[in-house]
Amino acid sequence: MNFLAHAWLARQGSDGFLLGNVIADGVKGSDLALWSSVVAAGIRHHRRVDAFVDSHARVKRIKAVAPAGQRRVAGIALDVLWDHFLARELIDTAEFEALVTRLYTLLEREGAPNRLATMMPALIKQDWLHRYADFDFTCRAIAGIGQRLSGPNRLAELTPWLAHHYRWLNAEFEPLWSDCLEELASTGKGFSSEMGLPH
Repeated sequence: MNFLAHAWLARQGSDGFLLGNVIADGVKGSDLALWSSVVAAGIRHHRRVDAFVDSHARVKRIKAVAPAGQRRVAGIALDVLWDHFLARELIDTAEFEALVTRLYTLLEREGAPNRLATMMPALIKQDWLHRYADFDFTCRAIAGIGQRLSGPNRLAELTPWLAHHYRWLNAEFEPLWSDCLEELASTGKGFSSEMGLPH
């Protein structure tokens, strides 16, 4: 999952919890002492979601059939593609619009650490969360990540495969997302105080 999915899953929490979920990829290591308890809870929640998705049987199966030369980076592309499918589903709904406004305001105020520090202003200015609903933009975003990795741009090479298998990947996303929501609902009952929510 990428920025939109993590934000959507954290939207019922406090601003600090939402922020932690969105900036977590810029935070390294297990020592979160520099962060407030609620932001740290958001970072841990993000990592929990990532671990669940990465170990999911559907994701493993998709990676296994991806082209051999790009298989190592397929998980990165899939994370962004899941945001595309989610944005397409949510676009123009009131709750989506409210979340986008809230998140952009929060990121403008708080910023992000490390490698995300320069990315977040672009995310806001170029309105990535809305534009993820466009598949061509999503492919450009995936290729852009590939430019920041060493060696040939394997992510850009993978985008034609994503386009060719678009309908199948969309069909795989729906139960994956459902399983993720179910997992969080079944194991997240103790998170209400960490999220900044009442018990």
